[in-house]
Amino acid sequence: MAARYDRAITVFSPDGHLFQVEYANEAVHKGTTAVAVRGKKVVVLGVEKRTTAKLQDDRTVRKILPIDDHICVAFAGLTADARVLINTARVEAQSYRLNVEDAATVEYVTRFIAQRKQRFTQSNGRRPYGLSCLIIGFDHNVPQLYQTDPAGTYSAWKANAIGRSAKTVREFLEKHYSEELVEDDREATKLAVKALLEVVQSGGKSIELAVMKQNEQLRILSTEEVDELVAEIEKEREAESEKKKTKSSD
Repeated sequence: MAARYDRAITVFSPDGHLFQVEYANEAVHKGTTAVAVRGKKVVVLGVEKRTTAKLQDDRTVRKILPIDDHICVAFAGLTADARVLINTARVEAQSYRLNVEDAATVEYVTRFIAQRKQRFTQSNGRRPYGLSCLIIGFDHNVPQLYQTDPAGTYSAWKANAIGRSAKTVREFLEKHYSEELVEDDREATKLAVKALLEVVQSGGKSIELAVMKQNEQLRILSTEEVDELVAEIEKEREAESEKKKTKSSD
């Protein structure tokens, strides 16, 4: 049945599916995991880093990219599609500054990205963008977090994950996220790392972390800083397991 309806992006199947959009979602599910946590005064992005070839410069393999001084995006899916889409969003953000003489809001940029994605699901001779985005930033000193998907829908979140094993990471965030916890910037950062460690096997080596705070530009954490956070989390886990052993022995 699918073979009859997946050749043109504008054709619905009898049960209401656009198969090309669903195939684009599959490309997202096969992408590296990305997670975002919105705190009270900080927004954190974390992505799973895949191992690069021995002779490859890993600086050229980025999953966290800035759109404007106060807006940043992480993505899961096709890197080439992401490069084109993010460059278009950057031009739009700069055009907004030129025309309005003010910075675009995070929601404005998110809506622009979502509209462009949706347009590519409704036109012949095109295919959907094969990526989902986590878009973070600050609007008037208020942290923002949005997610978009290949269909062109977008929504605001307190914490979310996309890519491979996104369901596992999202379940972890639902269980451990609380408003009180993320009031502390470091705890919000650690929550993002803990969520990624649920699906990343090799610890800090496979995690790229970025933090954006009020009135500050995006900062990509060094490998040493990520390793320090991972070590701190491991110590906390060991202390917690020791407490449980003590209670059970009593």
